[in-house]
Amino acid sequence: MTKLRVCLISIATATILFSGTQDIEKQTFSWCGVVHAQDDWKNEFDDVCSKTQDAVIFSPDELRNLIARCDKLKPLIEKLDETQRKVFLKRLQRCRDLFFFALESKEKE
Repeated sequence: MTKLRVCLISIATATILFSGTQDIEKQTFSWCGVVHAQDDWKNEFDDVCSKTQDAVIFSPDELRNLIARCDKLKPLIEKLDETQRKVFLKRLQRCRDLFFFALESKEKE
């Protein structure tokens, strides 16, 4: 299990144990929303960056779309803790740079 999930499970368990029965449902669902939101950006990141190996076969419009998706991910990644932010921003920038390079190459042809 990832450290984030272990931490979230620990916090949720402590919250349930020490808060009594009031609003347990609301507290549990709010933590599920945090995990789900985290998975959303990660899934999008994985999907976009997995396409770098095929960058040269995409049309200019598809490359522009991938660049735009990278640009939308950036603010989400900037909200992460320092270590994750540095790693994922660097990886995202490399994906974006490759898509941009492929787009420039296609436009010069």
